[in-house]
Amino acid sequence: MGVPRRQMSRLTADDWAAAALEAMARGGLAAVAVEPIAARLGATKGSFYWHFANRDALITAALQRWESEHTEAVIRLVDAEPDPLQRLRLLFLTIMEATEHDTVEVAMLSTADHPLVAPVLRRVTQRRMEYTVDLFAGLGFGAAEAGARGLLAFSAYLGHVQLAHAVPHLVPGSATARRSYIDRAIALLTAR
Repeated sequence: MGVPRRQMSRLTADDWAAAALEAMARGGLAAVAVEPIAARLGATKGSFYWHFANRDALITAALQRWESEHTEAVIRLVDAEPDPLQRLRLLFLTIMEATEHDTVEVAMLSTADHPLVAPVLRRVTQRRMEYTVDLFAGLGFGAAEAGARGLLAFSAYLGHVQLAHAVPHLVPGSATARRSYIDRAIALLTAR
């Protein structure tokens, strides 16, 4: 009889952080519980304590992973596009596709006042806002106008996240409808 793959190799702290982030996406911060995550990983609580002093340390690691994967990795992807307008389009497409199956954003927003989540959420929101404003500045808008349009774009994103979670039938479902929606949003946001 074979040993599950996870047990054949030692779990890393990153494995635990990824599992905690998945738990957050499924059930919010309350779903980050050591025993259920250990069971999902095919591990023991001892494995958890090898990497983390307590649940808060695991939550912190999961939040760092969220920041890295859901903000910095997206920015790197978008920055690889040389055309400023296509960067904005790629950003919208990437984040809209992600919100279809990933509820971690909703979980973060619903626990925005938690002492571990609040500073990370503020930092991530600030980074995302600054990046979005920079995209509009790259399209030739002055600082004030780029700021206003960046705020509108970011607000549209947050609205989309909430709609995709609460009433998914209201958001464009097919790839064609999504692209059309994005094209219209970008046309409105970049109109002179």
